[in-house]
Amino acid sequence: MTEALPLPDADSFDEFCEECGYEPELKRTLSSFQVFAVSFAFISVAVGIFGTYDDLLRNSGPVGIWTWIIAAAGQLLVAMVVAQFAGRIPLSGSSYQWGSRLANPKIGWFFGWITFCYLITGLMAIDSAMSSTCLMPLFNMAPDEGTARIITAVVMVIQAVLAIASTRIVALVNSTAVAIELTIVVVLAVALVVAAAVTGHGSTDNLTSRGVTEGATNYFAFGGGLMAVMIVGLGTLVGFDSAANMAEEAKNPFRSVPRAIVGSVAAASVLGMAFLIALTIAIDNVPKVSTAASPVAMIMHDQLGTVTERIFLVAIAIAFFGGGMVTLTTCSRMIFAMSRDDRFPGHRLMRRVNVRTQTPIPASIVPVVIGAAVLAVLPGSALLELITSGTVFPALTYGMIVVLYLSVRKRLDRQDGAFDIGRFEMPVSIAALVWSICALVILLSPANALVPIEIVAGLLAVGALYFAYMMIFNREVLDHEPGDLAVFSH
Repeated sequence: MTEALPLPDADSFDEFCEECGYEPELKRTLSSFQVFAVSFAFISVAVGIFGTYDDLLRNSGPVGIWTWIIAAAGQLLVAMVVAQFAGRIPLSGSSYQWGSRLANPKIGWFFGWITFCYLITGLMAIDSAMSSTCLMPLFNMAPDEGTARIITAVVMVIQAVLAIASTRIVALVNSTAVAIELTIVVVLAVALVVAAAVTGHGSTDNLTSRGVTEGATNYFAFGGGLMAVMIVGLGTLVGFDSAANMAEEAKNPFRSVPRAIVGSVAAASVLGMAFLIALTIAIDNVPKVSTAASPVAMIMHDQLGTVTERIFLVAIAIAFFGGGMVTLTTCSRMIFAMSRDDRFPGHRLMRRVNVRTQTPIPASIVPVVIGAAVLAVLPGSALLELITSGTVFPALTYGMIVVLYLSVRKRLDRQDGAFDIGRFEMPVSIAALVWSICALVILLSPANALVPIEIVAGLLAVGALYFAYMMIFNREVLDHEPGDLAVFSH
């Protein structure tokens, strides 16, 4: 590497975009905390644990909570590698930009397509879960798939309206949601431990109990219960790269974006572990809770009463909404970023930014249209499998980013004062690569992973068809780069 480049001042961030070949069209309104909130809301430990704790109890028993530490350490390694790119190339499109500019435009296009797929499936997963497992129980509505789909579509429309109206509104709503989530998780974790200690309804022995999996023959097998429970950490600690997709709307992207990426994973890891420990200690009857439709809600009800349970569901609903809104917004930025380079279907429309709101309106509508179409067409089992496939895309994306970093790291300049792992660069990157491979193996190992794998392959095939179309009819689009590439290499 050469000597560190001076960090641009506030007036130079838009000039950086111009040097990269782009006219600044998005409004820079996001403060450091708001950028952090973007990544943290996507991760959302409360939502992740609320949605996967039942899998943990049924696959590994309560002792499975300790696999969270492994997942947290691995994802933190990946986050540090992602932050290395985010601190050097803070442009909307994140992985698409990094792959296009540092490898070649063809490889970068697939980075963008895979990230788009994971954001779309992530949006549907978050909003579908919000409707069926949170909003309907909160309003005492009987379980009904049709009603849940209608609620999901309505939620997506509301999120899109807010995302279109203003990035500032998105930031304010999301920051509020994150603040509420942080507060409620900390308060509830303490309250659960105190309640269990005072009433005696709970035990620290739960922390080492295999619960209903005691005696299971495939517990330690490849793809067995202990391996399957890794989904709790792998399915929760993702989306931290979403801050990079909002880089052109951050006030100080060279500093705030990489720190938000690493900081959100670190904070979520600690907070999530504390919440898991508190929940597990507070279990009074492990077999009973393990068979509950929502173990977390049952624990809250048993230990803290109906009112606290309802308050928790309200907080979870707010966290769900914030996470879904961030996912939709970052998905729209990926669509916009690829479209302004003529590399996304309907790019002439998708690249448009409203002059008044300074948001890409058509690109913000597309995720809602796709989501509504999927909800209307796919039957229940197929929809569930599509949502499940969304856990594979982040691991695949992160693995590709790590490989890219190892390939180009010697050509990267440093920004003075920006995030940099310095002499730990190689060990961190290699460890992140090993972890990324392990994460993919873990996600693909269960016997029921075949259908999600086929869905992932199908979505990649759809992308390959459009890529082939560009190569045949518009090849020059993938033959050049906008701007001056000397910005990124020597």
